[in-house]
Amino acid sequence: MNKTLSLMLLAGSMLFATTPADACTGITLKSKDGHTIPARTIEWGGSDLNSQYVIVPRGYTQQSYLPGGATDGMKFTARYGYVGLAVEQKEFVAEGLNEVGLSAGLFYFPNYGQYETYDDAHKASSIADLQLVSLLLGQCATVDEVKETVEKIHVINIDPRSSTVHWRFTDLSGRQIVLEIVGGTPRFYDNPLGVLTNSPGFEWQLTNLNNYVNLFSGTAPAQQLGEQPLASFGAGSGMLGLPGDVTPPSRFVRAAFYQATAPQQATALETVLQGFQILNNFDIPVGVEFPLGKVPANIPSATQWTSATDMASGIIYFRTMYNSTIRSINLRNIDFAKTRYQAVPMDVVRQQPVEAIDIK
Repeated sequence: MNKTLSLMLLAGSMLFATTPADACTGITLKSKDGHTIPARTIEWGGSDLNSQYVIVPRGYTQQSYLPGGATDGMKFTARYGYVGLAVEQKEFVAEGLNEVGLSAGLFYFPNYGQYETYDDAHKASSIADLQLVSLLLGQCATVDEVKETVEKIHVINIDPRSSTVHWRFTDLSGRQIVLEIVGGTPRFYDNPLGVLTNSPGFEWQLTNLNNYVNLFSGTAPAQQLGEQPLASFGAGSGMLGLPGDVTPPSRFVRAAFYQATAPQQATALETVLQGFQILNNFDIPVGVEFPLGKVPANIPSATQWTSATDMASGIIYFRTMYNSTIRSINLRNIDFAKTRYQAVPMDVVRQQPVEAIDIK
């Protein structure tokens, strides 16, 4: 890598590292025909994340960034080909799927995670947090292999000012785990619920669900308050009290209840489409994340893209803030032994297409 390119990539990494992009919502659905579908959003209203999809062939070698701008950290070569959805620059894969069915994604985790301090003696086994998804998609087939690999490496920040992240991994068995690094120590949690947002930690989010034990789907029955009859104003009153703000704890609760009450679909594709419909409820309008009149970017949505993954069929789907049409990449149509590395903008035309209906 030449010096000019290295400096350009470092500038991109520092911009992203210091950006408080702290809103992501993940759900997991299962179809009647046995497919597990992880789906998620990624949000940031402060700038365009310049999102790309990347095609990574088998045998492709990358090297991790290190603090201070060096690019000679851990080298890793893909055993498995994969498709990733990257943010800010092509090395930073935020969500992806590999050819053997492992799904992986990172979610922002500000103020609660803490990586180990970088030690130059561990340079060869140190990897930047925003490159961990790439490493694991290229090396692992199962969540157990993810655990084994993480225990052998050192996950670090490339900028001490940056937010930490946490991760979720799902394999073809349907098993899903969450990884959080706290006090420099990796902690893994099984996630049968399948929901993940941001801070606080995953265990706290599960405990917080107990505050909403009174909620249920449907409409509350009419009753009497002394002589005063009481009746619901409309459908869905069993969910009265479900939090509607965009903070991570509220999104976690809302996602858990929307996911749990969604009718199970027959096929994987129907379940993918259901995932996009559910995640419509987590789109964040530009402006709500910042003081009134101080929105720093002219973008159409703080939810910059939404994705869903059919692991068993080898298909990753996405739509963006510039184009709500759902697009897909089928990994089974890619020869990962022959294809070249590719990084392609998700949107070349940054304007929502509108189809005009011609009335004769």
